[in-house]
Amino acid sequence: QLQLVESGGGLVQPGGSLRLSCAASGFTLDYYAIAWFRQAPGKEREGVSWISSSDDTTYYADSVKGRFTISTDNAENTVYLQMNSLKSEDTAVYYCAATRFELVPGPVYAYEMDYWGQGTQVTVSS
Repeated sequence: QLQLVESGGGLVQPGGSLRLSCAASGFTLDYYAIAWFRQAPGKEREGVSWISSSDDTTYYADSVKGRFTISTDNAENTVYLQMNSLKSEDTAVYYCAATRFELVPGPVYAYEMDYWGQGTQVTVSS
């Protein structure tokens, strides 16, 4: 059974850092594109970043560029999202998602993804 499990969320002060993990089981990441989305209360789900496991192509939304870094560890079958210089507006539930299809360079949208994790809460507050 294909499954994605996020972890690493929590409460952090503004300016702090967190590293989210997305562990895949039931499939290998080698031929999938993996994306991180977030959804704040009352807002639409937003694509934050994605990576192609086949060629390491990456994309970042303007709101996180320079602060967030996405990476994969194929040996661990895990995707990471390193989040630095966190701001209050980064507060949201963060989801990882996967698709077998190559993503077009640029923003990623929820309808493009085939599989989803359950989400992990990130709260940035003093």
